[in-house]
Amino acid sequence: MADGGAMRQDGVLVRITGFDEGRAHYYGVMPNGRTTQLTFPNQEVLEIGEVMLVGEDFYTRVPESVWPVRPRVGIVRRALDDCVILETSDGLEILEGDYPRNVMPGNTVEFTDMFGIERVLWPTAIRPGESDHDDDIKQYRLTPGADPSLTFASFGGYEQVISRAKELIETQLGNSEQMRAIGAKPIKGVIFTGAPGTGKTHLARIIANVADAQFYLVSGPTIVSKYVGDSEETLRMIFAAAQSDERAIIFFDEIDSIASSRDTDTNGVGKRLVAQLLTLMDGFASKGNVVVVAATNRIEDVDPALLRPGRFDWQIPFPMPSEHDRLGILKVQARSLRCEGELPLAEVAARTEGWSGAEVCAIWTEAALVAAKDRRSAIRAGDLMTAFGRVRRRPELRQHTLAEYKNQQ
Repeated sequence: MADGGAMRQDGVLVRITGFDEGRAHYYGVMPNGRTTQLTFPNQEVLEIGEVMLVGEDFYTRVPESVWPVRPRVGIVRRALDDCVILETSDGLEILEGDYPRNVMPGNTVEFTDMFGIERVLWPTAIRPGESDHDDDIKQYRLTPGADPSLTFASFGGYEQVISRAKELIETQLGNSEQMRAIGAKPIKGVIFTGAPGTGKTHLARIIANVADAQFYLVSGPTIVSKYVGDSEETLRMIFAAAQSDERAIIFFDEIDSIASSRDTDTNGVGKRLVAQLLTLMDGFASKGNVVVVAATNRIEDVDPALLRPGRFDWQIPFPMPSEHDRLGILKVQARSLRCEGELPLAEVAARTEGWSGAEVCAIWTEAALVAAKDRRSAIRAGDLMTAFGRVRRRPELRQHTLAEYKNQQ
């Protein structure tokens, strides 16, 4: 007989959720979410999960398939003492309470909001020693030394910037023990500022390669997750992984897109990311083996709290390349291409005032296309001048850098 909940003449479904010692009373839940207490006169032995049809003066077992609440499927991201965090098609969900002890991170499980995890559908689990965020971190991790062409010799012009980058490697990643012996605090962060196409990301890759450091490339738009709290967790895991490496550089490209001023943030996501980044910059106990490098072409949009000493200690500007820099860029590119005859590099450098390094490099791509179209295996002077004209006529390529150049005057 049912002690709680009004019963219709034709009976209602009740799913057993528990029982007291001796099974004198059973506890169940109805499809509408209401709970009830049941007493069976014949000392019926029931198990949790069984479905009963209970009426005013009758009760009977019915198949579990009759129960109207259909289970859902999710992947276990965390298995804590008092809850499980699942990744579902609707995002991250928390199931509080007990769960089967055989459930592990990585399992694909069947669950309901009412009864929690009911069974493991696919037992794939995280291997010992790994975290369930390893796959997330792999997309940000680049292997050091993978590209032997990434050296300072491959970065044309910008001698002062290169000198500062070498100092960073020597004092921070190379002589960290001496720095600690002196009692000096290690440099935690460096921020590159300048117009798009001036080589900020390329130099960060070179620094990691030359220093034989693990490189973590975090692009602003890719770190922002639709799941609340997931982006902050990924940042924490990246910093933790970097600290476990012998040497590491965490590079934030377009940092203004994730660390813009909190005064202008309207949705709260940016505020949480900035707060997390500030905590990580302040909290990680650097052994001199980790440097955070960031790049932005809108330094005025970056939250001011990140720019104070102790976080991003150095700011290294990347101005639009001078004529000397552009000539250096052209020469560096020429070394990796097959050319014949004397090339008008100095003339091209003089005629590309206001061009970014990326646009100067685009000339070589166009020159190679011209030579290939003529079925030649080497670039000639005429190809270079034709390519210069093609790039110069690209208004969509030239407009933004001309504006940046004028702003610097």
